[in-house]
Amino acid sequence: MVTELGWEAWVTLSIVILMLVALIKEVARPHLILLGCLGLLLLFGILSPEEAFLGLSNKAVVAIGALFVVATGVQNTGALQFTEKLLFPRSSNLPAVTTRLMLTTASLSAFLNNTPIVAMLIPQIRAWCDKSGVPASKLMIPLSFGAILGGMCTLIGTSTNLLVVGVMEAAGYSGLGLFDLAWIGVPAALAATAYFALVGHRLLPDHDQTGQWFDEGLRDCIFELRVADDSPFIGQALEQAGLRDLKDAYLAHLRRNKELLPVSPGTHLHAGDVLTFIGSISVLERLLEQPGLSRVRQCPVDDDQSWMPLYEAVVSASSNLVGKSLKEVCFRERYQGVVLGIYRRATTIDEPLGRVPIKAGDLLLVEADSEFDRRWNQDRDEFYLVAPRQPRTPRFQTAKAPLALAILLGVVMLAAFEVADIVTTAFIGALAMIVTGCLRGRDARRAVDVPILIVIAAALGLGQAIESTGLAAVAAHWVTQQAELVGPIGVVAMLYLATSLLTELITNNAAAALMVGVGLAAAQELGLPPEAFAVTVAIAASASFLTPIGYQTNLMVMGAGGYRYTDYTRAGFGVYLIVAVTALLMIKLIWL
Repeated sequence: MVTELGWEAWVTLSIVILMLVALIKEVARPHLILLGCLGLLLLFGILSPEEAFLGLSNKAVVAIGALFVVATGVQNTGALQFTEKLLFPRSSNLPAVTTRLMLTTASLSAFLNNTPIVAMLIPQIRAWCDKSGVPASKLMIPLSFGAILGGMCTLIGTSTNLLVVGVMEAAGYSGLGLFDLAWIGVPAALAATAYFALVGHRLLPDHDQTGQWFDEGLRDCIFELRVADDSPFIGQALEQAGLRDLKDAYLAHLRRNKELLPVSPGTHLHAGDVLTFIGSISVLERLLEQPGLSRVRQCPVDDDQSWMPLYEAVVSASSNLVGKSLKEVCFRERYQGVVLGIYRRATTIDEPLGRVPIKAGDLLLVEADSEFDRRWNQDRDEFYLVAPRQPRTPRFQTAKAPLALAILLGVVMLAAFEVADIVTTAFIGALAMIVTGCLRGRDARRAVDVPILIVIAAALGLGQAIESTGLAAVAAHWVTQQAELVGPIGVVAMLYLATSLLTELITNNAAAALMVGVGLAAAQELGLPPEAFAVTVAIAASASFLTPIGYQTNLMVMGAGGYRYTDYTRAGFGVYLIVAVTALLMIKLIWL
């Protein structure tokens, strides 16, 4: 037992605190923050290059990368399109639909990456809501929570589970089986589904938005239009031009050159004036149909096309856009599209469109060519989801769908019966997807979420520093001292609470990397099975039900459901308690 910490431990602790602050304040993308911390540990000599980059060779990283490819192969063949019949009955009974949605999503998410599953189901849910009259806000959070709960059911359900196993195996333990987590995940998913069907759906907001995501919330979207040189509005007052009483939007600013002018009814319009509106995107679409008003470009690029399709894009947490304005990234040149509006729930944006710092979860209305969604939908590093405003029938290689499902089944069954390790079956499955033509090599490269792999590899290096400097042992000793008062299950509960709170503030993988070493050290000191503590960290790190920022699927559905931060807390607190109680009860029965 380490009784006194050396300078290396204090420096490591300072770096960990610095990392937490940076992640909470979102000063940079998570993988860049973790790489920076790893660089500091190298600079101080706390980690050797071999120790720092050991995570790159960890088989958990390889398995996760391969599983990304397998999941994309299944998605690209349209093998999951049958879900529409499972999800949506002819009736619009909300409890029944909620139950079907959560159980189906959880079942898929147990074996596939949950991000593409949620991306695939959002348009299906939206289309059904349009037909049935059920508000989308009643189903989007259950969709995300179902995906999270499904990830708790198997070892391959989420990258966090594989990260925990990677740390266990690096520490000399045997790891977990493919379905060991199902003891907790399955009853938790069933209980949470019943909760939402009976009570939870009543706690969700009842937004009357059965149309497009952007069509409600008068103060949630900002867009700009320019008065054209030949506009009939030139010389007219704002009231005379009909730009004051728009019902679903209001004129917030009028910018002439670099000067902001009052938007009084008598203000006259000049050529080149930039009008900033806040309100419904449907108003933007109506105004663009009128002669004399044109879109505002963030970059001066020639474009002869007078009309292009409109897309809705959800900005991911790892996007190059986060923290920068459209002007800074020169969106038009980089992404081959023009941002016409920004949707940010529960926030009034009062800056010019091109200067608004973009946040993760923002929904952008983008005018681009017909390939924009196909070009960017595979790149989860930039956008969680890109969907056309006028949905079209997706193109799938349906003839290869049975083959893709067979490959997925082979990956799961071979690992389940311990014929081969999951990293082996996943890697062979990824190769099979490419060789059989279920997935092109170019699409396979795009399928791999590189920032997530970097986060995991860097987190493993950071975990090595926490362990080697004695920080994990000291933290574990403090925790185990409480065992005399609360018992072993009380120690597990403390570990669960600390991990789950961390995952609401920072990324789930970073939270798991920080806490799994402490859990394993506590298990060793108490003489208890390490599996109990590893499972605790894995489940708690995924139990993000209180805020939209703890898990990426929560951010994906935020705009689609028109949610506020408090909606997650109100609807998710019951689920959080259900999962926590289920986890502690099953850990007590199975492992302690």
